[in-house]
Order: sequence, then C-alpha cells, then structure tokens
Amino acid sequence: MPRKCYITGLGTVTGNNRPHSLVATRRSWKANLQKVRIVDTDGKVKRVYVSAKALKSGLVQRA
Repeated sequence: MPRKCYITGLGTVTGNNRPHSLVATRRSWKANLQKVRIVDTDGKVKRVYVSAKALKSGLVQRA
C-alpha cells in the first residue's frame, strides 16, 4: 500500500531526531490515513486511503 492520501497527496515525511546531545538519527512521520469509501468525480464508489485532515475539512464525499 502506498502511504499517500488519495485526495491531497499527503505522504510520509522524513527528518532527524535531535536529542540534547544533537546527535542526528533519521526518523519518519507517517500520514494519518483512513480507509474510506468515497464517491469519485465520475460518480463511481471507490475504496481509497484518505488523510484524516481531508476527511475533517470536507474535501471528500463519503459513499
């Protein structure tokens, strides 16, 4: 499964852990994806992964 939002394209972001000693180790932040059924632009019902931010802001029409 690609960790990417179907609507906004939001995905995994990478960066560094920075403790008090400033030793940098790599880490990643994963998107809060939910599997939902939506009505697509052509009227078909699809089951896709959508970010929680897109769901709360009303960018998706649920089926």
